[in-house]
Amino acid sequence: MPPTPTWSKTLTALSLALAATLVPLAASAQTSSAGVLAVSHKSPFNCGKTFYANNWTPGHNPSGSIDWQNYGSDAINGETVRATAAGTATFHDAGSTSYGKWIEISHSDGTRTRYAHLATMVRAAGGSMTVGQGTAIGTVGSTGGSTAPHLHYEQRTSGGAMDTSPTVDGVTVSLGQKKAITSSNNCGGNPYTPEEVCGSGYSVIDSAGLTGGRTYLLYNSGNGYNCVVTMKTSNVGTPSSMSAFLEPQGASRTTDSGSYGYYAGPVKRSAPGTCVRWGGSVGSSSYTSPFEHCD
Repeated sequence: MPPTPTWSKTLTALSLALAATLVPLAASAQTSSAGVLAVSHKSPFNCGKTFYANNWTPGHNPSGSIDWQNYGSDAINGETVRATAAGTATFHDAGSTSYGKWIEISHSDGTRTRYAHLATMVRAAGGSMTVGQGTAIGTVGSTGGSTAPHLHYEQRTSGGAMDTSPTVDGVTVSLGQKKAITSSNNCGGNPYTPEEVCGSGYSVIDSAGLTGGRTYLLYNSGNGYNCVVTMKTSNVGTPSSMSAFLEPQGASRTTDSGSYGYYAGPVKRSAPGTCVRWGGSVGSSSYTSPFEHCD
């Protein structure tokens, strides 16, 4: 048999490499189009809290959604509700009908979670904010078409379909099942929130993830002040290098930096109708925004 030409070997190698590349891509595309939930979710409650996850049927609308309910002597009414996974949260209010006060979080894989019948929300209806897994977003109540305090919770695929066997904290709750689930959400997390650090009247309008933390930009519409705070998410309570800064366009930058256990900041500056540059750092991980949020 005559030797294979060098160009033929090269072409064959390239073809094999291309095929190896295309196969996982095709599988990935198929997974995406099928809307498989790829994000891992934790319970929507404080670390260590146990509540029943009830995927009851028939008659629950929509089928496959979870009603989080009292467990033992622990009443769920008024409990803090936390994001089960990171994403962008939008806030809604259906009044005395349907979901009542409710929140939808869009996740990085295109999937969504919904939290309904809330008593309170951290942002007003029509607002939005970036959240991390464990970010407090509201409290349990009985608004809308609810007959008793509970948290209505949904996991939806990227195509909008219900996942009828949602999994939280590694526990799958299929149709007809009711399971007691203990939360591992926000365990060892920061006991402070950006709103607490900046003070009354401030709401989160943007945030950016850091290795070991997150930096937040808040705004107080009542006085026109911005506030920046950087929060630790790991090694919480152990002092280490952190910073937070805020720079209104055309003005000098104000920075708070040091060795802190929980957060850097708050850094506050008056900036009504002015673009701001903001950011912070935890150790060697840092974020600097462009000039933005000019309203």
